[in-house]
Amino acid sequence: MNRPFSLLIKPASADCNLRCSYCFYLDRSSLYPEQKIHRMSDEVLEEMIARYMATDQPQYIFGWQGGEPTLMGVEFFKKAVYFQQKYAKPGAVISNGLQTNGTLLTEEFAKFLHDYNFLVGVSLDGPESIHNQYRLTQGMEGSHAKVWKGIELLQKHQVEFNILTLVSSSNVHHAKEVYQYLKKQGFYYQQYIPCVEMDEKGQPLPFTITGQEWGNFMCEIFDEWIQSDPYQISVRLFDSILSLMVYGSISVCHMGGNCRQYFVVEHNGDIYPCDFFVEKEKCLGNITKNTWEEMQDHPNYHLFGHLKHQWNPACYKCSHLLYCSGDCLKHRIYNGQSPETLSWLCKGWKQFYDHTIPGFYKLAKMIQSQQGIKEKLFIDEKHERNQPCFCGSEKKYKQCHG
Repeated sequence: MNRPFSLLIKPASADCNLRCSYCFYLDRSSLYPEQKIHRMSDEVLEEMIARYMATDQPQYIFGWQGGEPTLMGVEFFKKAVYFQQKYAKPGAVISNGLQTNGTLLTEEFAKFLHDYNFLVGVSLDGPESIHNQYRLTQGMEGSHAKVWKGIELLQKHQVEFNILTLVSSSNVHHAKEVYQYLKKQGFYYQQYIPCVEMDEKGQPLPFTITGQEWGNFMCEIFDEWIQSDPYQISVRLFDSILSLMVYGSISVCHMGGNCRQYFVVEHNGDIYPCDFFVEKEKCLGNITKNTWEEMQDHPNYHLFGHLKHQWNPACYKCSHLLYCSGDCLKHRIYNGQSPETLSWLCKGWKQFYDHTIPGFYKLAKMIQSQQGIKEKLFIDEKHERNQPCFCGSEKKYKQCHG
């Protein structure tokens, strides 16, 4: 086994009980047209878990996603936990995460998530008037009230959860309002994701934000956060930047130099390299037929992974390459473009890092002092130029972030 990896599992494929206008998974429903309803069988579930637990991992990470994974019902997840325990090696550390719209949660489901320490991510785009613009039910009604019922169940059963906010044209000009709303509700773990979706001609769809809008939004979020909340509210991107500054660890994939950090497992056991690229031509095999070693060694997997650090020449001259690493491939190779294309969000990332790096650096120094770390911050260390780059690109540091 070449390197550790986690699993992002889509047990119901792209199926969902909502009809969010901006959802890119809606197009993925045509990937398996032979079935209208897609559900992972017990046989595929057990085979996937048994084979994964047979590998050597520092932590066995299962991310349950969709579509909407709660369509599977709580009994499916009870079986998943049973198989995890059945095939776990002594001392194995297992982590389960569930990303959901929250509308199908029940008392029993919430209690189960608490009892088995699932970390839950709930999609919520802000106050009701903002959230309901794009996050709609199948009857084309707003879903905010239904999401809140799910959140209340999680709170009642003391389930650890965070809020996932997609930044689209509906909320990109309301950063302060969204942040203060989430803060007021007591949601202290937040993640903001840019909405970038293109049509077949490579043109942005109406809900897609521009790079400048993304930069403005995240700068406003940072300004609200830094004033009083850096030790109270966790924003995933901000945590990741501080982690890189202090320890040299990368915790979000768009900041890494290689797109080979996890496998996507479809409902039928098909394996793909990335959630944004679940496409027939990128299928690496099937868990019921192929080993993890075979899929890690698949030429297409290596080719896809190395696209990440095929940067535009301007990237090598950019002072923020350390944090950006060219950004997610999804924002670079849409409509068949070269991976050397600058990210759709490049202007926004530059604006954000220009605005925030001094503040993050001060916080990093404070963290270093509070934790009694005597060494220099990772970003202040002198790195050996002929050693492998910290980002995971498998290139020498001098040829990568050096």
